[in-house]
Amino acid sequence: MSAPVLRVVHAPSAVVTDLGRRRGPHYGVPSGGALDRRSASIANVLAGNAPDAPVIEVTAFDLELVAGADVLIAVAGAPMTLRVDEVVHPLGEPVSVRAGQTVSLRDMSAGLRTYLAVHGSFDVPRLLGSCAPDTVLGFGSRLADGDELAVRTPVPPIVNPHFRAPLYRLDARAVVDPADPVVVDVTDGPDVHEFGDTVSVLFDEPYTVGPASNHIGLRLAGRMPERHVAGEVLSRGVPVGAVEAPPGHELLVLHRGRGVTAGYPVLAVVTAVSLDTLAQVRPGSRVSFRHVDVDRAVAAARAERSRLVALQERTASVFTALGHPLLSPLERNRR
Repeated sequence: MSAPVLRVVHAPSAVVTDLGRRRGPHYGVPSGGALDRRSASIANVLAGNAPDAPVIEVTAFDLELVAGADVLIAVAGAPMTLRVDEVVHPLGEPVSVRAGQTVSLRDMSAGLRTYLAVHGSFDVPRLLGSCAPDTVLGFGSRLADGDELAVRTPVPPIVNPHFRAPLYRLDARAVVDPADPVVVDVTDGPDVHEFGDTVSVLFDEPYTVGPASNHIGLRLAGRMPERHVAGEVLSRGVPVGAVEAPPGHELLVLHRGRGVTAGYPVLAVVTAVSLDTLAQVRPGSRVSFRHVDVDRAVAAARAERSRLVALQERTASVFTALGHPLLSPLERNRR
């Protein structure tokens, strides 16, 4: 008996990915993975998966799939219209899809990336423990029309018995806020002292996201802090989120697809929480930097983690109340 599948009908810009390669940088391989880890994790949790399970990352354009079996899905990230056949469903909650039904995501109204998770996730190849595509290594690829994704776990339709209302409001905070300018928190970088008082320029006025921005990094046009130290920087390890100041009129912000080494001075580092925010900015968007200390950045990351754990617990409780005690991510993580 063949495995159940999702058949791709239309996917101009979508990939299967996860939260990236934890061991990758140890071997000189970028971590990669979903650029908006928060939204990808929320989609997975709402679908009853571990946060790091493979998801479909949709960038900018529409997506259409046909279910080859009964499945449970969830969508989080940039706001789009989710339809199952012709019925519109909200983002940020579990949605049952019957075999033969069409799932479509259309009309992204803000942000840049949306994530679709399926309970049980997908049976896909992995490299160093992750299915995240890597264009340099030639691993993984964009989904193409006609592709089929093997689904690990079919799920019979889950219906709320109370007037067929949605499966409860889970307060997932799963939709992107289209602020202008987008506020991005940064801590001091290792070379901040090389810019003297001009480092304040970074916080004075917004920068504009350039058209050449991608999963490797963003190019931001605006006033540049002046480096007061002559000489080149030797190539060295750099963190995800490094804000580099090369010669010229653009800052470089390295994202999750960045190489593990670089050779420009790093005057700031984007916080873990704000990296998810940066994943949703479009070319032409404006970005304002805000300085925070390391303690505040760590506290924000811990608070985000606590919200995700609370969502895991609420979701597991809902499924249990509806008579579908799906294996919760909390239980999965304890194994």
